[in-house]
Amino acid sequence: MSKNKTKQLVFSAMAIALATVISVVIKLPSLPNGGSTTLFSMLIVCLIGYWYGPVTGLIGAFAYGVLQFITGPYVVHPAQVLLDYPLAFAALGLSGFFHNKKNGLITGFLVGAFGRFFFHMVSGLIFYTTYVDSFSGNAAAIWASTVYNLSYILPEVILTLILLALPPVRKAFAKIKVLATE
Repeated sequence: MSKNKTKQLVFSAMAIALATVISVVIKLPSLPNGGSTTLFSMLIVCLIGYWYGPVTGLIGAFAYGVLQFITGPYVVHPAQVLLDYPLAFAALGLSGFFHNKKNGLITGFLVGAFGRFFFHMVSGLIFYTTYVDSFSGNAAAIWASTVYNLSYILPEVILTLILLALPPVRKAFAKIKVLATE
């Protein structure tokens, strides 16, 4: 394995480990049907894509999703196993498509967070529609899933955007990117 690939593996593993510890230890109370706001774990996973691009970002975020399933699954419907864990968290790796763009970390984070929300929302829709049998019930299920999932993803997005708006934090992340990629 080349020196660059080793560095990539080490930095990615550190990000996944840190995000996992944060999501397990430092989180606001979980919601009754899964989901919780953590302190910047989504951002830390998005850093992998920001550092190394979409392929490594998606693989790292997928691995993080598998760890999330291992450390605390909440599953009611079999489809949730795939939607709520590997796919939802792998979406954070979409940040890698913006790794060389101006404001790429912020844009990538927002795209990744929206991707995660999308998969959780679809999973929630499956969960809620198992209890209804009418069109109006399905419309209510869409709203229920949307509101439920926004209730924990949106606060983390807002907190992260506030953090990333701080010039010292942006400079620190730029320096870390140089360390991770040089």
